[in-house]
Amino acid sequence: MPENNFIKFFKDTTIKDVPIVGGKNASLGEMYQKLSDQGIKVPNGFATTADAYNYLLEQTQLKQNIKKLLDGLNTRDVTDLGKRGAAVRKLIVATEFPDDLKQAIASAYKELSDFYKTENLHVAVRSSATAEDLPDASFAGQQETFLNISGEAELLIAVKKCIASLFTNRAISYRVDKGFDHFKISLSVGVQKMIRSDLAASGVTFTIDTESGFANTVLVSSIYGLGENIVQGKVDPDEFYVFKPTNTIISHSVSRKKIKMIYSANPSKPVKDVPVPAVDQHKQSITDKQVLQLADWAMKIEKHYGRAMDIEWALDGRENQLYIIQARPETIHSVRDYSVIEEYVLEKKSKIISSGRSVGNRVGAGVANRIMDIKGIAKFKPGQVLVTDMTDPDWEPIMKIASAIVTDKGGRTCHAAIVSRELGIPCVVGTGDVSRQVKTGQAITVSCAEGDLGLVYEGQLPFKINKTSIKNLGKPKTKIMMNIGSPDIAFQSSFIPNDGVGLAREEFIINDRIKIHPLALINYDKLKNKPAKKKIGELTAGYKDKKQYFIDKLAEGMAIIAAAFYPKDVIIRFSDFKTNEYANLIGGTEYEPLEGNPMIGWRGASRYYSPQFKPAFELECAAIKKVREQMKLVNLKAMVPFCRTIKEAEQVIKIMADNGLKRGVSGFELYCMVEIPANVILAEEFAKLFDGFSIGSNDLTQLTLGVDRDSALVSQVYDENNQAVKTLIKHAIAKAKAAKVKIGICGQAPSDFPEFAQFLVEQGIDSISLNPDTVIKTTLAILETEKKLRPL
Repeated sequence: MPENNFIKFFKDTTIKDVPIVGGKNASLGEMYQKLSDQGIKVPNGFATTADAYNYLLEQTQLKQNIKKLLDGLNTRDVTDLGKRGAAVRKLIVATEFPDDLKQAIASAYKELSDFYKTENLHVAVRSSATAEDLPDASFAGQQETFLNISGEAELLIAVKKCIASLFTNRAISYRVDKGFDHFKISLSVGVQKMIRSDLAASGVTFTIDTESGFANTVLVSSIYGLGENIVQGKVDPDEFYVFKPTNTIISHSVSRKKIKMIYSANPSKPVKDVPVPAVDQHKQSITDKQVLQLADWAMKIEKHYGRAMDIEWALDGRENQLYIIQARPETIHSVRDYSVIEEYVLEKKSKIISSGRSVGNRVGAGVANRIMDIKGIAKFKPGQVLVTDMTDPDWEPIMKIASAIVTDKGGRTCHAAIVSRELGIPCVVGTGDVSRQVKTGQAITVSCAEGDLGLVYEGQLPFKINKTSIKNLGKPKTKIMMNIGSPDIAFQSSFIPNDGVGLAREEFIINDRIKIHPLALINYDKLKNKPAKKKIGELTAGYKDKKQYFIDKLAEGMAIIAAAFYPKDVIIRFSDFKTNEYANLIGGTEYEPLEGNPMIGWRGASRYYSPQFKPAFELECAAIKKVREQMKLVNLKAMVPFCRTIKEAEQVIKIMADNGLKRGVSGFELYCMVEIPANVILAEEFAKLFDGFSIGSNDLTQLTLGVDRDSALVSQVYDENNQAVKTLIKHAIAKAKAAKVKIGICGQAPSDFPEFAQFLVEQGIDSISLNPDTVIKTTLAILETEKKLRPL
């Protein structure tokens, strides 16, 4: 066979060459050829071809000998799989290349070295199976990569090891399970200039949200050093969300990066882990400018391929230049049917044993099997929950039979997360302690159905799966909006038919993402509570200005929700903690009075203009301003809660205007909650100050019936269906209509009672904001009501 059939340089390779050089190398050639003129940097290289691989197998009798070794294999028997896989790999490594193939590889390597004007160029050597990275069969991580290879002798050994890695245990098992014939797949080896990310950073970029499939974001993950530590789960990466329509960063999540992988001078161990200096551990591993550069490239790559992509990148520390080193199709959400809403619901809960980052949105339960070393995987049984420190590709044979997976280490782009997503198995990563908290034989439940926080519960808990088709769901004339508390559920909830968000609560963002009382941040240097000050220092590491921490984290929480529903309206309600709730925040006891009845005490608007709390309210204003101006999410509107008097409204509006939030400027709208009888009685006056109203039926019921809704002693009196409450709501809607301002409802009643929603439609309400899990059933009830009121 001619030697020129053995090698293909990237400049001569396109995506059409997948059968010749595999998906990975074909994609590198495609980008090198066709995207370089758009500024996307791809390191040059070459690939050995499928012809070269098949030539090796035929000329050396390898094919026949491998067939004998794999005959009769049962991949479920991990012990047998391990023995046979090891024998095949040993055989390949011991086999000599035919002379003409060896010469072709050596000659191509010299040409690549000459291209970069470097003798014995350092290269990355990567495997690329010819069936790899197809849209419906991701082979990601199935074969090996060898880094920092230099010199002809080292290169030839690395190429041989890459070929042997086509027969790792997990690759053999994967092919059998996917129905691929071992010998209908060939292996191409990519040889590419090594990028010195050991001196800087590297990571992964997805052009789709990895958990929900939300398509309007780019997720950039990054760590110091080589990217292997992301995949291996040794380091939780920094994560950045970039919103595609505005090309702005809407979320920063900076992890503590204690180690990084760098090159080693030892040829037998070309890489090693070293500590990251303490001063750098809490810093971003790449700059915002670099995040935006990667997002821009990712969007261009996605546009070129016409589908969501999974991209690897590296930052060269010598050149301070970013490079794309791999791009493949995203294979989970891009093929999902979004016309069916699937919801996992725990029917009961128990003690939480551990928590971490959730992968997917499912629930799994079973008996735990704690395995801390690859040697123990033969003990794993189908249906068990795998509890471990972290996984790598060798664990795949048992991962596919697990009911759930929980790891101590790892982020959302580690190996455990990638494989779990592909297999549809609930997985919680980065718990930090699950292997210490859970013992083999212990019954546990793993829940990824409660947002970004994945929870591990004691015992096997019952759960149900609700599936709803939205293919033929009609659209009511009444706007159906949603109540969104946590940003963690925003992307996922956006797939439910909706007209935006009628109520986004700041309290959830402050409680879950900030955790600290705003006045404790403003007065950090004067704090008397030493333990609280220490905790605040840890949470705000990297922030000299503690106030900015509050602004940034609040803004990012809001931005995630605003982006999820963009360009539809998202109405964020200013903070409405009661004094007892504010006191529970870190540092809060120094700033909160003790009240006999916080429900009707110092809350809502009365806080915002008070001298004690006004500086904290100004931070809330700054956060909204940042979302609207810097992140360009102008669909974010604001709402004032618990506004008792016209004077209060005027004072709050003035403070907002002084802080850059003025009604009518750049489309900014301000709403007022209707939750106090005074709001209904003086609706005409309030309407002059606000763009619209949202009825808070919870507090309106409390104050109309004189019931403390926190008191169990009078809970039997609390009823939103009470005629007095409904009469006030009827008047509020009528007065808003007369004043020609919008009016909706965001209270609990229409979520709990479909008949209440029907009553609202009959009164002509503009919008009804519902909890996500009640949208479908309430929409059907509203459609039926509208049909009766306005028959065709």
